[in-house]
Amino acid sequence: MKKKLIILSVIFIGSFALISMIERELLQEPWVVPSKYQKMKNPYLNTVDTDKIGRILYAKRCKSCHGVKGKGDGKKAETLDTEVGDFTDKSFKDQTDGALYYKTLFGRDDMPSFKKKITDEKDRWLLINYIKSF
Repeated sequence: MKKKLIILSVIFIGSFALISMIERELLQEPWVVPSKYQKMKNPYLNTVDTDKIGRILYAKRCKSCHGVKGKGDGKKAETLDTEVGDFTDKSFKDQTDGALYYKTLFGRDDMPSFKKKITDEKDRWLLINYIKSF
């Protein structure tokens, strides 16, 4: 009787843990970006970032969640309720610069808005250029 109870407990706990891990991906709504931003062109696309502004902003604002190499494995990533984006993934790379600008500007859920934290428009675009380089 004791063995059956232990086995059932292990199965129950294992199932609960598995469902909890899967839940995060399944319940996250697609991030809808308004057409205006989808079509927005990056005015600094071919700008050489000699001052490394994009890299500096990434280290200060993004690395703790997205990780050193942009894989979504930063120190804070596991503590978040929503999946952290992987900048090396094809689905990320397929997004327009304008869509990334929108997401960075407004944020949602665990992703903060950087509207007030990165106020210079050029700096925002240089950050987009940097994260697209992963």
